[in-house]
Amino acid sequence: SLFSRNMDQRDEKKNQQCSSPVCVHNPHLDALKDDILYHFSLGTGSHNLQAMFGDVKFVCVGGSPWRMKSFIEFIAAELAMEDPKSEYPNICAGTDRYAMYKVGPVLSVSHGMGIPSIAIMLHELIKLLHHAHCTDVTIIRIGTSGGIGLEPGTVVITEQSVDATFLPKFEQVILGKTVVRNTDLDQSLAQELLHCSKELNQFETVIGNTMCTLDFYEGQARLDGAFCSYTEADKQEYLIKAKEAGVCNIEMESSVFAAMCKLSGLRATVVCVTLLDRLKGDQLSSSHEVLHSYQLRPQILLVSLKAAACIGGCW
Repeated sequence: SLFSRNMDQRDEKKNQQCSSPVCVHNPHLDALKDDILYHFSLGTGSHNLQAMFGDVKFVCVGGSPWRMKSFIEFIAAELAMEDPKSEYPNICAGTDRYAMYKVGPVLSVSHGMGIPSIAIMLHELIKLLHHAHCTDVTIIRIGTSGGIGLEPGTVVITEQSVDATFLPKFEQVILGKTVVRNTDLDQSLAQELLHCSKELNQFETVIGNTMCTLDFYEGQARLDGAFCSYTEADKQEYLIKAKEAGVCNIEMESSVFAAMCKLSGLRATVVCVTLLDRLKGDQLSSSHEVLHSYQLRPQILLVSLKAAACIGGCW
């Protein structure tokens, strides 16, 4: 009837208003005939991105291609989303820059190491989700990190990403000028993950600040790089100051991840496991098997998040 059609249209309009799209802030994109996502080997002219990715509600990103394939296989098996023995082809097989895997509404993407690598990936990922008309997307970065005053294997949920001076900001030079962007992450999502970890009760999990650096060695006060101009005492003083500033762990991607996700309206957080306590050393001493078990912990936590229905249907 006309009445029911009007009601359906009103409900559809209401749902569209309530949904949260993935935003881009670039008027120049409208002038492009085709938007080529070069580092994904995808594009609006060559692929039907809405058909391929329009159902995506959850995105997990991490440094290693192997880890992200492992994650999609783990998710599929644990949540019985597909046959665990299924093959999961790399959607970005046309390039060797990044790897991408999908099962149901879950997308898993590698980002390489460091701010420049993840920033390139995020530009193209955000455009992909935008072109696919995805809404209400949650994105989580999983990875490894160095802890400060934490036992190895502790999982850190990032409250806020800070720079190497312990300030919550991401700086980028654009047209010769320094642009400062906010590094806030979704606090409700962080609390949901912490609650799930307590329910899971398998490993220690904390919420704290994550320090994002531009370098793995001197930028993180290591003593074992090719160059080092400071002492052990200098290192300890710096790391203790970081701990006093609320820093729980150190990695190399969280600041730009937080900044870009906030700009695009993505619900985001970072979950990293610590592989060592940097106050006690710089090099890994745990066995390969132990380190592998640590790296599975963020994945286990994300599965627990779904199982506990903490993010209400985003998978």
